[in-house]
Amino acid sequence: MITRRVIFILVTGIFTISTLTYCKLGKQMKDKENKAVIYQVFTRLYGNTNNINKPWGTIEENGVGKFNDFTEKALEEIRRLGVTHIWYTGVLHHAVIGDYSDYGISKDDPDVVKGRAGSPYAVKDYYNVNPDLAVNPANRLEEFEALIGRTHKAGLKVVIDIVPNHVARNYESVTNPPGVKDFGAADDTTVVYRRDNNFYYIPGENFRVPEFEKGFYPLNGEQHPLLDGKFHESPAKWTGNGSREAQPSLHDWYETVKINFGVKPDGEKDFPLLPDYYRDLSFEAHYNFWKEKSVPDTWKKFDRIVHYWLDKGVDGFRYDMAQMVPVEFWSFLNASIKMKNPDAFLLSEIYVPEMYRDYIQLGKMDYLYDKVQLYDTLKNIIQGRGSADNLPGIFHSLADIEHHMLHFMENHDEHRLASPEFAGDSRKGLPAMVVSATATTSPTMIYFGQEVGEKGEGDAGYGKSGRTTIFDYWGVPAHQRWMNNGAFDGGQLTNEERRLRDFYRTLLAFTAESDALTGHFREVHSYNRGLNINYTGRQFAFFRWTDRERLLVVVNFNDGEGAAFDLSVPKDVLEDMNMIPGVYSMNDALGSSQDFSMVVTDEGGLVSIRMDPLESFILQF
Repeated sequence: MITRRVIFILVTGIFTISTLTYCKLGKQMKDKENKAVIYQVFTRLYGNTNNINKPWGTIEENGVGKFNDFTEKALEEIRRLGVTHIWYTGVLHHAVIGDYSDYGISKDDPDVVKGRAGSPYAVKDYYNVNPDLAVNPANRLEEFEALIGRTHKAGLKVVIDIVPNHVARNYESVTNPPGVKDFGAADDTTVVYRRDNNFYYIPGENFRVPEFEKGFYPLNGEQHPLLDGKFHESPAKWTGNGSREAQPSLHDWYETVKINFGVKPDGEKDFPLLPDYYRDLSFEAHYNFWKEKSVPDTWKKFDRIVHYWLDKGVDGFRYDMAQMVPVEFWSFLNASIKMKNPDAFLLSEIYVPEMYRDYIQLGKMDYLYDKVQLYDTLKNIIQGRGSADNLPGIFHSLADIEHHMLHFMENHDEHRLASPEFAGDSRKGLPAMVVSATATTSPTMIYFGQEVGEKGEGDAGYGKSGRTTIFDYWGVPAHQRWMNNGAFDGGQLTNEERRLRDFYRTLLAFTAESDALTGHFREVHSYNRGLNINYTGRQFAFFRWTDRERLLVVVNFNDGEGAAFDLSVPKDVLEDMNMIPGVYSMNDALGSSQDFSMVVTDEGGLVSIRMDPLESFILQF
C-alpha cells in the first residue's frame, strides 16, 4: 500500500496560500511521461535592470538584457517553478537599428524595421544570434552556446524560434556554413514564381515603403542616416503576410518577405503530396517517404538550419505561423529532426482548428497553440463575457488530440493577465490558470513576469500598453523586482507579488509531478448544472485520475462572491475510478479550516463545497 499526502491548492481573493508539500511517486511506479511546463522568456528583456523606460528609448537609454544574465541562480529559480523547457524568444539574429558594422554586419534600414530594437520575427541571419544579447558581439554565438550549456546543467531543455514563413527584407548571413547560400541568392528574379526560388517576385516593380502615419513612423520620426522613406529592393518581393503589392500597407508585415515553399501563386502545390494514410505512420516512415523525393530548395535550406541548431544542443523549436506553410514541408522537416532527436520538442503557432489534425498527424507536430478555443473561452469567462458552460464542448471536440494542444494564459502576442486590457488584476486569472494547467495531459506554458503579475504598462514605442513590447528596448517592472538587481531572489517583490509567485510555483510544480494529470479526464460540470441552482456557469468541476492517483478540481470564476453547493458525482465516473461505497477524505494540506469528504453510495457521490471568490481547489483523495 502506498501512502499519499492529500493535496489541496487554495487560491483566494486575498491570496491565502503557503508552500505545497507532496510525496513523489517512486521511480518504479512511473510509466508515463509527466506534463511538460514551458517558460517563455523574451531574452532581450529578461535580464535588463534598467527602469527608465523612455518611449522609443535607445539601447543606451533603456538598456538590454544579455545571455549572461541567465545565471545559474536564475536558471535554478526558473526550474524550481516546475519548468521543464525554456523557450528563449528572439534569439536568432533579426533586423535591428543598432550599428554593428564593425563586426561585419550590414546596417539595417529603419524604414523596414519595426520598433527600435526590431521584430524577433524578421530574421536576418539564421546561422547566428542577435548581437544585442552578447556582452561581446564578436563572440555572440559562443555566448549563446554557453547559455545552452548552463540551461542543460540546470536540468532544463532549450527551445528557440524558427520563422519559416518569412524573413527580414535585408536577409544576409555573415556566418553561413560552407556550401550554404543565402535565401534568394540563386533566385530567378525575372519571374513571379519558380519552384526552387526562395521568394516570390513582382517583376518590373521596385519596392516602396508603406505610407506611415502618426504613432507608427519609424523611430518616431527622429533623424537617422538611413531613414529617408526608401529601401532598395528590385524587383519587389511579396510581403511576409502574403501581400502582393510593391508598396505594402502599414498594417502588412512590411518588414518581412514571404518565403516560397513550392506553392504556386494560384495555390497549387509543386511537390509530391503525402498520402492520407501517412496520418497513422511513424516519423521514420515520413522520413523514408521524402528521402528519395525531389523537394523545393527552401525545404533543404530549413533542414540545414534546424540541424545546425540541433548540433549546438538546442532541444526543440517553436514554429512561427506554421499554418502559412504547407503541411507536407512539416512532414519533411519534423521527420528529419526526429530522426536525429526523437525527443525534440516541436511547438507550432496555429489558429485554424480545422487544420489541427493535419498538422499533428501529417505534419508530425508535437504541440499546437490552443488559442482560439480554450484560451479565448477562458478569457471571455474572466472578463465576464462568457460562461464555463462552453468549456465541456471544447474538451470534447479536442479529446482525440488533447495531448497535443499547448495551454497558456499569456504569451508575447497576448495581453498580460494583469493589464486593464485583459483582467486588470492577476488574481482574476488564477482559476483559469488552474483549469488550463490541469484539465488535460497537454503541456502548460507561462510567460516570464506572469508569475509575479506583470501588467505590461506603458507605450514603449512601436509596442503598445497591455502587451510587454517585443519591438523596443524596455524594462519589465514586476519581473525586475523579482530579479532584485541580479540576485533572482524576489527581494523587491510586494507581498502580493510574492504570494502570486508562490501560487504559480505550487501549481506548476504539482502539474509536473502529478500522475493523475497524465491520465483520464471527466467533467462533471454539465451534470451538476442540471441538478443544483447554486452551481452556476461561473464554476467548473472535473476529475482527473489514473490507477495511482485521483483528483477533483473545482474552480470559482466569480471575483465578487463565493459559492456553496453540493457537487454530485455520477455513478459511472465513480465506477471508472474504482471507487466503492464509503466516505473518502480529502484533507487540506495547506491548513484550511475546511474538511472535505466525498460520500459514495450505490447511486453516486456527493461533495459539499464552499468557495470564496476566485478560489480553486485541487483535491487529492
